[in-house]
Amino acid sequence: MNKGDLVNKLSESTDLSKAQATDALNVMLECISDALKDDDKVALIGFGTFSTAHRAERQGRNPRTGESITIAAKTTVKFKAGKELSDAVN
Repeated sequence: MNKGDLVNKLSESTDLSKAQATDALNVMLECISDALKDDDKVALIGFGTFSTAHRAERQGRNPRTGESITIAAKTTVKFKAGKELSDAVN
């Protein structure tokens, strides 16, 4: 399922037009992104929790040349599925 499919499903499930459903989805995704940029967690009870984690600088190896390289530190996004989502999938 891609974003377009999600917009169509949202539009069919509610009384929203496709344009309104697109706007609603974009606002929700923007809110989640903004919270993660501010190092906040986003917990959607029953669905899951979005959070960030810091990955430290580390040494890697270029597989083509075998040369050692330094991989820069960065912040990554983590998602932990909630119990209801896990139960629904299994």
